[in-house]
Amino acid sequence: MLRRQIGRKFESLRKAAGLTMEQAAERLDRARATLHRIENGAEHVRFRQADVQQMLDLYGASDEDSELLLAMTAATRENKNWWHDYIGSGLPRWFQLYIGLEDAASSIRQYQAELVPGLFQTRTYSEQLLKLPNGAIDAKNDDEQQRAIQLRVERQALLTRFSAPQLSVIINEAVLRRPIGSATIMAEQLHQILKAAELPNVTVQVLAFSAGLHAGMTAGAFSILEFPRDSKGNEVEPPVAYLEAATGAIYLDKPHETAVYDAIWADMTGRALDESRSKSLIQQVAEEYSRV
Repeated sequence: MLRRQIGRKFESLRKAAGLTMEQAAERLDRARATLHRIENGAEHVRFRQADVQQMLDLYGASDEDSELLLAMTAATRENKNWWHDYIGSGLPRWFQLYIGLEDAASSIRQYQAELVPGLFQTRTYSEQLLKLPNGAIDAKNDDEQQRAIQLRVERQALLTRFSAPQLSVIINEAVLRRPIGSATIMAEQLHQILKAAELPNVTVQVLAFSAGLHAGMTAGAFSILEFPRDSKGNEVEPPVAYLEAATGAIYLDKPHETAVYDAIWADMTGRALDESRSKSLIQQVAEEYSRV
């Protein structure tokens, strides 16, 4: 899967540079078939650092894209798991990998125990997260902070684009009840969730306190991403379970790993409020904040 992500990124950079595969192969003095294997994520392609740097230079890659691809290709040489703890300005590099997966997904299932999902966050709610030490937005100055927040906001266009993914979200009731910033910020944020829940491709359920014991208690926040199938209905890329920590993230794509999260998700959906009751609870809590 890592190699397929590398391939997509190189293909995007090549096209942005206005080069056909034939033109790029000629300038790199490499066979077209080699570039084809790279862009299609072939398993046995070797990524020598010098070759990767040559491609990045030809494609005019930005410093951020160069850093990301050098790290990703190094991971293939070192046979690493998908564990990324290199942090750059604004959004962490390991989170940028998730954004690439999110953009390619046809279905996203997400459980959040503490925070409003990023695809629902208002700008003012996101700004409050800057106050967290070593938070998800690791920006060094005001410009970086605002750029990181803007990137979060722009991600939300994913939900209304052509061929938007199906997004199913379960939110712990604590996310609604715990104030992040002022009551005004929370009321606005909860109304934003309700607005998103009206989209035909979005479902929102609340895991109420009354649900008691549930499988999500052993897992914490996670996302399960599934990807489009080919014309014959075959799986092109395996589902991925994404787990985020303070300094990195882990991506699980082995069947026995994703099966565990499928089972956790099934348990929680059975215990969570249905869509109608969830919306009613969110509206109720929003009104409580509005009266403060």
